[in-house]
Amino acid sequence: MVLGEDSPLPGSAADVEDLVRLLRGHVAQLGARTPPGTPALLRTQQLCSDSLPEGFIPSRVYLVRLAEATQELMAHVERGGPGPISVESGRRWRKPTVNVLRGAVFALALACLVFAASVPRT
Repeated sequence: MVLGEDSPLPGSAADVEDLVRLLRGHVAQLGARTPPGTPALLRTQQLCSDSLPEGFIPSRVYLVRLAEATQELMAHVERGGPGPISVESGRRWRKPTVNVLRGAVFALALACLVFAASVPRT
């Protein structure tokens, strides 16, 4: 919402505060998935700990900087940067795509049809 080329800057101070609160919530969620001491996390947390500046231009500049830092942190998490230590030591399965699920359902239905056709009628 903040970094889009066609996105207008928020007009009121309340809108800026709402967006900053939303971005800080995203940082908290992403921070849980990022190991402590990661440079992207430290930069973003430093921005989050700063107070929202007074004035129209400084508050919008802060909002954009926070959005860029959050986006950088999100890219780090999506790239598969090292995550927090997990308790589970099993293999993590990827979520199958819709077409894989459709194929599995079709194969199961076909197998049921073949089985039903092979059973003798009485």
